[in-house]
Amino acid sequence: MIIDSQTNFVYFSGLLRSTFPEEYARISSILNEHKVNHGLLKSTKGYWCRDYMPIQIGEGEFVGFRYEPSYHKEPEDIAAQSDPKLVCQSNGIPAKFSNINLDGGNVVRWHNRVMISDRIFDENEEIPQVKLIDQLEKFFKAEVIVIPQVKCDMTGHADGMVRFVGRDTILINELENEYKYWQKGIKRVIIEHNLNYIEVPWSEPKSNKTISALGCYINYLHVGDLIILPKFNDDNLDAKAYNLIQSVFKTSTVKTVEINRIAEEGGVLNCISWGILSQ
Repeated sequence: MIIDSQTNFVYFSGLLRSTFPEEYARISSILNEHKVNHGLLKSTKGYWCRDYMPIQIGEGEFVGFRYEPSYHKEPEDIAAQSDPKLVCQSNGIPAKFSNINLDGGNVVRWHNRVMISDRIFDENEEIPQVKLIDQLEKFFKAEVIVIPQVKCDMTGHADGMVRFVGRDTILINELENEYKYWQKGIKRVIIEHNLNYIEVPWSEPKSNKTISALGCYINYLHVGDLIILPKFNDDNLDAKAYNLIQSVFKTSTVKTVEINRIAEEGGVLNCISWGILSQ
């Protein structure tokens, strides 16, 4: 499995640049400053490209999934769903596809492990759970660890809750601010898989929008030895999050960027990006 620190190219949907030009310019400026190549995906219908793009298993090896999220219920949402096969074909991405329904934002990966929330079971009820996990492990060539979803999160994605630091160490959102059922569930996973964990500061969104991701620092963009961390104009929390991430990734460069308008739509930096190891 190709992990974030091995990637060397970042894609964004072309719609991101047209919908959020100022935010895209800020991100591009940081990437250019650190000589990270990046480009725009063609044939997309949404700017959350992480969700409909495939997972890179190895050099030139990608596995894609069906993109029919349960939170796309209205006709206009369904009409705006990107077609993963079309996007890959239009951009020369040689992906093999599974019929399993899975968003890329619900896949947090390490070399031989991935974490996926139990939303995967809700969106594939026709497949017995044991069989589903077995199929995913064969596609990923990695162990699948299932974590609890946050029930009030529309997407149920793992990338807003956890990230890998190493095979046996993960980042998680500060537990004291989490729901009791999630605390209990993630602690069970940690014990079962003998994991170490580091808590990342976060805050409840200060927004009128119920889907807002304001305050979710764990959804950063990591490409090579560069990490771009969101900041939310909360000086205290912004500083705490920056110091924590820099202390964890000592050999990486950590830069911050304000993209609150994007966060208010329900996602942050990992959601809008798709990093790969380009040949």
